[in-house]
Amino acid sequence: MTTLGLNHVNLRADRELLDKLKEFYCEVVGLHIGFRPPFPGFGYWLYAGDLAIMHLHITRPEEERLPNMISTVDHFAFICTNRKEVEENLKKHGLEYQTVLVPVANQVQLFVRDPAGNRVELNFTNSEDG
Repeated sequence: MTTLGLNHVNLRADRELLDKLKEFYCEVVGLHIGFRPPFPGFGYWLYAGDLAIMHLHITRPEEERLPNMISTVDHFAFICTNRKEVEENLKKHGLEYQTVLVPVANQVQLFVRDPAGNRVELNFTNSEDG
């Protein structure tokens, strides 16, 4: 088997949080809602261009989520453009973020938390600043 890349990230939550996540990933990260097959449970597929890279799915009423589970996930990252616009949008939404300059790699990373507390990296080439 040869792995070609990451297909998507799947987040599960109750309906209220699911809608907040959808708003965050559409309004802040810049994804858009697209086609989702008719699965039995409610959800959204969020797209970057033609790729469904984030799946949001409602938890079932009987589903037990493990709040004390140790997670090794630190963050997930998106390749982005228009850094100044993104920073203005983060400020407009009242979101705190951290800026990291990656040595030698010509990258700027903005780290922000989504409504579920997941850390999200927005990655830009440093050449956008001239």
